[in-house]
Amino acid sequence: MRFGVAISALVFMAAAGAEVQALDVSGDLSLQARWYPQSPAFPGQHSSTVGMVFKPTLYWDFTESTSFTFTPLYRHDSADSRRTHADLREAYLLTYGDWGENSWELRLGLDRVFWGVAEIHNLVDIINQLDRVEHPRDRPKLGQPMAHLTISGDWGLAELFLLPYHRKLTFPGRSGRLRSERLIEDDGLYESGAKERHVDFAFRYSHGVGLLDFGLSTFVGTSRDPLFLAGDPSGPLPGIDTPLIPYYEQIRQFGLEAQFTTESWLYKMEAIRRSGARNLLGQEEDYNAFILGLERTLYALFDSTADMTLLGEWFYDDRGSRATSVWQNDLFIAGFLALNDVQGTELVAGILTDLRHESSTLNMELKRRLSDSWSMRLEAFANIRANPKDLTYGGRRDSFVGVDFTLSF
Repeated sequence: MRFGVAISALVFMAAAGAEVQALDVSGDLSLQARWYPQSPAFPGQHSSTVGMVFKPTLYWDFTESTSFTFTPLYRHDSADSRRTHADLREAYLLTYGDWGENSWELRLGLDRVFWGVAEIHNLVDIINQLDRVEHPRDRPKLGQPMAHLTISGDWGLAELFLLPYHRKLTFPGRSGRLRSERLIEDDGLYESGAKERHVDFAFRYSHGVGLLDFGLSTFVGTSRDPLFLAGDPSGPLPGIDTPLIPYYEQIRQFGLEAQFTTESWLYKMEAIRRSGARNLLGQEEDYNAFILGLERTLYALFDSTADMTLLGEWFYDDRGSRATSVWQNDLFIAGFLALNDVQGTELVAGILTDLRHESSTLNMELKRRLSDSWSMRLEAFANIRANPKDLTYGGRRDSFVGVDFTLSF
């Protein structure tokens, strides 16, 4: 990404004049494999893939109040050329200080920001673009160029974002599994004449009052969720094999997130009001969407050292069948079992059901440390039911079993 390289170069030049006091290097090297038991749905697809991911992090302390973080990522995949890619997840200069009775913090460069309280999907989380070739559930994020100013005090925390560049959503290629029925172009169209260089703005205020933690946010700029067009509107009429082209609109979004914590239960909510986006019929329609969640942890399960967390979340979009999002009317139920042993063994099982299209997906995951440096992750991703009317039908037919071995340093 040329823009990310330019920002990194500027940060490196700024840092060159400072005396390095400390340099820390950490990161992960993962060896991964997947097996797809179902026959490929499209030509060129494979029943198994292998690959590797290298993600180091370099951290410099220049002064007591200034540091630089650099986290690149490289993935190689044996089957999908689009999944083989490199990205800068983080490359930012951080400086901070005091302002009267308040504290301030400024980040310049590429960074990742997380908003929200829900587990599997976050409606309010709009700063970063997702890297969809990485994983269908983990929601890894692309690095976002930004200037991020934070001011905090007893009154809460206020964050202001200036986002000078838009990152496009990534998709599997022609030979990749978990792809849509129609191939999706990597490139995209924009409503703004500035295209990906449109400057976006965002603001968030968060605070905790007693048992309640909440956040209020607003965003004005280029949508991270594109509308998909069957071919270029200025080109010839599309055919059945015409790839889909992402179209990024100018939107305004207001968000609310809240979590109420009691001794036994967590009550969660996320809600948004979005305007400027078009619906599935191609008409501009303001809409509301929300997530309601409930979570409870059972400690010392059956008088053992293990803890079990039970979770339920409901997703709803009031556009109904006109919604462009796959989160129209979905229910997610999951259980998290932590054995609290020396190896840090964790087992997760969850089922996601699309109540509108009667589609269901089961996800199971086992994580365990093998040594001080090595860890293992086993995963099963099974599509129990798939409805052809679902926009993600093509990908929903691809169940897989995967294994990762990760060296942390």
